[in-house]
Amino acid sequence: MKRGIILFPLILFILSSCALFKLQYTTYSASYTIPLSKVERPKEASTRYGQPKIDTHPSEKYKYIFEDNMVRVLWLVDGINISFSIQNKTDQSIKIPWDEAAFVDEKGKSHRVIHSGVIYKDRANPQAPSIIARKASLEDFVYPSDYLYWKEGSGYSEGRWEKKPLFVSLDYHGTYTKGNYPTFESFEQAAKSNVGKSIQVLLPLQIEDVINDYIFIFFVENVTCSQETKTR
Repeated sequence: MKRGIILFPLILFILSSCALFKLQYTTYSASYTIPLSKVERPKEASTRYGQPKIDTHPSEKYKYIFEDNMVRVLWLVDGINISFSIQNKTDQSIKIPWDEAAFVDEKGKSHRVIHSGVIYKDRANPQAPSIIARKASLEDFVYPSDYLYWKEGSGYSEGRWEKKPLFVSLDYHGTYTKGNYPTFESFEQAAKSNVGKSIQVLLPLQIEDVINDYIFIFFVENVTCSQETKTR
């Protein structure tokens, strides 16, 4: 009986202590509307592959479409990801030489890209080209290789690779850190300053010995910001 009388308040103390040390933190997030606004092709492309067409695409997976007589490309671009599906409309194979592809950020700086199947630690190594057989399709993504970084683990979690946002996308606040944005208003101002800016994806499409540089230009149309307080 004495042992039970001693343990009961001890258990209450431990439980109440855990409750006292629960941590509250706030996340700020930004949702971007980034349509495909323009596609630049080689000068002779109009003669060779016809007039281009850009339109919205009514699906949940992809939002915008580009099409000419060579390819049909579906796109989805948000604050972190650039996903696409490309269909080869010709009777010849199309090669994507990835080491010649590029991402151009909102400041006009060009970055090497990685795509599906590339091991993150090997992101600086040469990449084999992708082959799209005649009348076939390929689903993939592009991401600037230098936006990847290794986040060291702690006593509670293992280290892992993380992606930097393409723009201001998510910031982490709590009682223990102020981060880059001490208030929601400062985060919202930084995120919405990207409205009107553009990013580009250079996708080289090679048929036999001819490389056609297709430059897909995406325009930041709108940014919606929100905040949420959580406990852990």
